Order: sequence, then C-alpha cells, then structure tokens
Amino acid sequence: MNLNQYQEIIKKIYFQKDSKRGLDKTFNWLIEEIGEFSRAIRKRDKKKMKEEFADCLAWLLSVGSILEIDAEEAMGKYSHGCPKCGVLPCRCSNDG
Repeated sequence: MNLNQYQEIIKKIYFQKDSKRGLDKTFNWLIEEIGEFSRAIRKRDKKKMKEEFADCLAWLLSVGSILEIDAEEAMGKYSHGCPKCGVLPCRCSNDG
C-alpha cells in the first residue's frame, strides 16, 4: 500500500471522531504518541518501537486529514533528495 492508501484507511477509521475532537486535541494525541515512541526507543524495546511508530504515523495522517493535507503530495518535497542541497544522500552540514 502507498501512503495515501494508509491515510484513507486511517481517515475511514478515525476521521469522524478526530474531526469532532478538533485539531488541537487530535494534535495533542499525536504528541502523546511521540512521547510513547520516545520511551520505547530509550528502552530499546523493538516490539514497542514498531507499535508506537505505527501509532505516531496514524495520528500524523489523521492530523493531515483534518488539515486536508495529502500525505503523498506533501512528501513530494523529498522525492528528489534533500530539499536543501538536492542530493541523495544529503550532503548538507550536520546542522539540519
């Protein structure tokens, strides 16, 4: 499946609840999931990292749907390599 297909699945599952909850509260859920992902990384818990990664992506896609952002179109920014230097892999200095 591609990113837009995943975005559509997440939208079908959660859009009604998330849009009713509103952007700010839905975004807060994303931030909470990022915290859980961070804890899994610190613990080096591979299984939990994978689960939390998926949760973060799902919440990000949901926020994108509320904002009417097409995930694949947005990621087009990276389709030709680094958006700053245009090279793949990036050859920018380590500051970003």
